[in-house]
Amino acid sequence: MEKRTLATAGLLVIKDNKLLLAYSSKNKQAWYLPGGKVDAGEDTLTALQREIQEELNVVLDPDKLTYYCHVTAPAFGENANIIMEQDCFLYELNEDIRPSNEIEEIKYFDYSMYTAEEKQVIGVIQVMEKLAEDRILV
Repeated sequence: MEKRTLATAGLLVIKDNKLLLAYSSKNKQAWYLPGGKVDAGEDTLTALQREIQEELNVVLDPDKLTYYCHVTAPAFGENANIIMEQDCFLYELNEDIRPSNEIEEIKYFDYSMYTAEEKQVIGVIQVMEKLAEDRILV
């Protein structure tokens, strides 16, 4: 089976040494980074701004988005041959979050809280481990 890639963008918001994650029972049935797929003609920064406005009703200030890392992992909830290629951006979020109907809940997690969940997204684990390694999430 031929591997296909899925370009995505993820938002990294950290408060009190915990990472913001979103839950969707409709799509993924797991906690994952807010963000989503890059549409044709978009770069990851533009896609992230669009997705966050759609998911969390927050307008991100592009000047405050800082590229942090790139993650390659199996795309959660997709066919086994689909690999997610995700650019992740740090952001200091002060705006009120009002999740849309595609997001059931948002919550901040540390590593041990997340790994205790029934389902984990490999890309989220990779990001949390990198944040811990860089002493951003301790």
